[in-house]
Amino acid sequence: MNIKTNIERLRKLMKQNGIDAYIISDVDPHQSEYVAEYFKMRSFISGFTGSAGTVVITMHKNGLWADGRYHIQAEEQLKGSGIHLFKQGLEGVPTYTEWLKEVLDKGSNVGFDGKVISQSTAKDIIQKFRNTGINVNDEYDFITKIWDNRGKQNFNEIYNHDTKYAGKSTREKLQSVREKMKENNADYYILGSLDNVAWLFNIRGTDVPNNPVVYAYAVVSHNKATIYLNKDKLNDKAKHTLEENKVEIKEYEKIAEDLNNITENNNVYLDESKINRYLYKALPKNTNKITGTSIATSLKSIKNDIEIKNLKDCQIRDGVAMVKFIHWLKENVAKEKITEIDAIKKLESFRRMNDKFKGISFDTIAGYKDHAAMMHYKANKESQYTLEDKSLFLIDSGGQYLDGTTDITRTIVLGDVTEKEKSDFTLVLKSHIALDKLVFLYGATGSNIDIIARKPMWEKGLDYKCGTGHGVGFFLNVHEGPQSISRQPNKIKLEENMILTNEPGIYRNGEHGIRIENTIVVKEKFESEFGKFMDFETISYCPIDLDAIEPALLDNEEKKWLNDYHKEVYNKLSPYLEEDLQKWLKNQTREI
Repeated sequence: MNIKTNIERLRKLMKQNGIDAYIISDVDPHQSEYVAEYFKMRSFISGFTGSAGTVVITMHKNGLWADGRYHIQAEEQLKGSGIHLFKQGLEGVPTYTEWLKEVLDKGSNVGFDGKVISQSTAKDIIQKFRNTGINVNDEYDFITKIWDNRGKQNFNEIYNHDTKYAGKSTREKLQSVREKMKENNADYYILGSLDNVAWLFNIRGTDVPNNPVVYAYAVVSHNKATIYLNKDKLNDKAKHTLEENKVEIKEYEKIAEDLNNITENNNVYLDESKINRYLYKALPKNTNKITGTSIATSLKSIKNDIEIKNLKDCQIRDGVAMVKFIHWLKENVAKEKITEIDAIKKLESFRRMNDKFKGISFDTIAGYKDHAAMMHYKANKESQYTLEDKSLFLIDSGGQYLDGTTDITRTIVLGDVTEKEKSDFTLVLKSHIALDKLVFLYGATGSNIDIIARKPMWEKGLDYKCGTGHGVGFFLNVHEGPQSISRQPNKIKLEENMILTNEPGIYRNGEHGIRIENTIVVKEKFESEFGKFMDFETISYCPIDLDAIEPALLDNEEKKWLNDYHKEVYNKLSPYLEEDLQKWLKNQTREI
């Protein structure tokens, strides 16, 4: 891939069509976080492979905007490309619209492809250029014209997700959706995001890497539900179940036509961040558009009791795989050659022993030494390290199972560690414990409590440039909203049975990266005259490496938390392990 050649080919097309700046992201028509290779347009034009970021190409200058998770990675991948890195989140760094206002003249034209850019992003771009003399055009797909051998959009088999795992049928979920539609006075509800469609209709597939979803749209009214997908890919059971639940099945491409035929003056509910600009414009102008968080997003964020039970069972089996992996790694790192990629493959092989395993939930992050300082580092044959019997190895991974989605990070001691590594590890553990032990008043949001995890680090002058936790789907996307734990403003209350992660970390560029991540469930703890109080239940079961801890830095309550957690890990996992592994786990979960 020749980045500079591709940029020049793009500029030639821009010039022919009167476009002075072109905005490119790795997005698909459904605003998926992880996209199939076909939609990795920003990666194609820039060489930057992170899951988030935006490239802007002008006739003379180029820029990539990426957040703190990717600053180190982007700097490395952009070398020699002629693309300047703008580090989002740092003081004084302009947004790409602010930058374009500086570098473009009045009368200039900014372009993007409205078939992939969300309506909310498009609206924001248009608003930012209002009254500037800069015009916006959303009708150009230049990348397809310069991307040789791009291939085609994937459409794979679509199968049914049984209610014994999902907990509720499509008919029940549609009833809940329609109740919310009535509350919002909506005649129609449009679903654009793949995980929402998969959840509502209890279908799964493999159209997007790591996320068990299929390319589909849906429109729900009070007397009809229509799903738009590749009908040829529906297996018999999935087709029968949809028909049994009174769902009309149409071809994927018919969605725009049907939206255009909605009667004017009807009330249409949609999430502007989950529907692309092209489909939004397909709606008749005189429809009343009610915008807000997608109804399915809110409903599926609160897991039902069957999902919670299944997920806890799933986490135990995933924990067994993690224990087998850590044992293998510690026993063999000094005996044989193990690379970062070897470790990734070995962990996946342990997960594959589970008959409910359907794949990994994201590309495993396996970073040894300074590679772990890149929060979303992805090993390849050229960059990977060979592990040695010293220092720290971070592995962030997860599985997709019929009965749940997992996401867990452990930082593992491979041999001798420095005092700095131990003190940083212990500080991360203190931050993790602080959040896990929190009791909070109902009504709090993730942005209200984020400071709890950061407090131990801030006291030492440290911080991490990412969120503390994210929602997790149920056999769906590993990152799921609307809840999160982050400094970013979030108005979503933390409700009972919401799933989140707890993953503070320390990332020292050129030295090491440390993260400890567990999955937690929001639970009601008690009620008093002052209101209802909530806390978290940890449902990830895997030892935290005691060899990396400096006990003197933990207070008695923190030691008790760690001992209690390790006791539960042993009790949950040991029945599924052979005797030698039971003895090993007993030592790994010993009291301190």
